[in-house]
Amino acid sequence: MKCKVCGGDIKNYYLTGTCSCLNCGNRWSLADIIPDYAKYSKIISNINKANDIIQTETKPTSANEAKLMFKTAIMDCNRFNDHVSADLIGICEEGLKQVDLLAKYVKGKNLYDKMSYSSAMHELIKVPGYRDADAMVAICKEELEKERKKQLPWAVVFSLIIPAGVSLALKDFAGWPVAVCIILFLAGSAGLGYVLYRGGIPSIIIKVISFLGGGPLILYCVLAYGFHLSPGLSLTVAIGAPVALFILFAVMTEKKSK
Repeated sequence: MKCKVCGGDIKNYYLTGTCSCLNCGNRWSLADIIPDYAKYSKIISNINKANDIIQTETKPTSANEAKLMFKTAIMDCNRFNDHVSADLIGICEEGLKQVDLLAKYVKGKNLYDKMSYSSAMHELIKVPGYRDADAMVAICKEELEKERKKQLPWAVVFSLIIPAGVSLALKDFAGWPVAVCIILFLAGSAGLGYVLYRGGIPSIIIKVISFLGGGPLILYCVLAYGFHLSPGLSLTVAIGAPVALFILFAVMTEKKSK
């Protein structure tokens, strides 16, 4: 298609039903140039609706709605098999890429609205520059930093338990020098403290292990260093006593339920 005025190349704007010359800028209606252009009206309507969803909607179902409309438009285009339908398919394929961005954005925004900042940021960083994703990522970072600072005292406490247990085991059972055990304790505490400060799955695992091991560790220290029992007996009682209490509690609860 060439311009009727200057012979320049024509650019078609299917979604608005117009075309223009890239050289002189003259515009025409596609309906005047393509005789059967009306047969594409349903396809173009679906594409425009899908684009509206991409640009404005934030519902969890928005991406699926837009994707279905693009897929339907492609199926309808395949029935015609001409240059216009080929161009429309290309528009739909680009639209499907935008649908993928919308899906990630919507998922991240919903998590953001629920104040799940860590999960929200994980999704939103996948769509940099999309709508207000960058602004939400910045807020997520600020909120996570505030949360880390609030958790700092607990991070310090939890970071001490595992290194303390390992150091005592090396000293009392393996006979390592006290100085070496202290160095290992300090290094381990610093490392675990950083992991706990950063958060994530590793920090959760460390907290669980520390929570479960805190009681037995304190009991072991009381028995071994307070009552001067042997390390083996202290360890047996420190582990056995909480297990026995747990079993007793479970049995009593079962009896009450009956």
